Amino acid sequence: MSLLGKAAVAMWWSIRPDQREEFSDWHSHEHFPERMSIAGFRRGSRWTSTTDAEGFFVLYELEQYEVLTSTGYLDRLNAPTPWSTKMMPHHLGMVRSQCRVAASFGGGVASSLATVRLSPEAGRDAELQMSLTETLGALAQRPGLTGGHLLLTDTPRTSAPTTEQQIRGKDGAADWIVLLSGYDADVVEDVTAGQFSPSSLRAAGAREDILVGRFRLSLTMTPQDVAAT
Repeated sequence: MSLLGKAAVAMWWSIRPDQREEFSDWHSHEHFPERMSIAGFRRGSRWTSTTDAEGFFVLYELEQYEVLTSTGYLDRLNAPTPWSTKMMPHHLGMVRSQCRVAASFGGGVASSLATVRLSPEAGRDAELQMSLTETLGALAQRPGLTGGHLLLTDTPRTSAPTTEQQIRGKDGAADWIVLLSGYDADVVEDVTAGQFSPSSLRAAGAREDILVGRFRLSLTMTPQDVAAT
């Protein structure tokens, strides 16, 4: 799952069981096509948590960092459709990170994904980034895996709460994000329990507050998919 651009939006949230059917319909048939119609959006993917019955992860891959502040994107964020306006309050515990892609290895679209949210200890940023990059590069071609990526949150300075954010309420944000994708869920799990375990990450320079999520692919879409409909 080589990332298709130099920036990304990474999001985690929960949807209650009684809203999941409508959420999936809206997100698949209105929201994803809308986002993929914005200039600079290269691919979107939605992932369902395998450990949290209400959890989702969504990744938007962007051509350039500047897409985050583009008129096309901000216009959509500030003019949600009636259906989006209805669904936004059901995005519970939203964590939304606007990121630069610091490293990306691998290729293809995977079926399993692990997300690792972490932060460097003070003064160990360069050390941790080098360690993560080297590890991800070595792992990307391992049997069972398809990719390894490092995202660094860099919220645009001009960013202000959009209409969608105001409907949801205050969003949280991650700091650094590791994505591990694979076609074998057991191998993805082994790596998160090994090279990317909390103890290994702390030894490499990460702080104590590490969060690991495990997901399976629900839907992926590109602008070409929208154009073909």
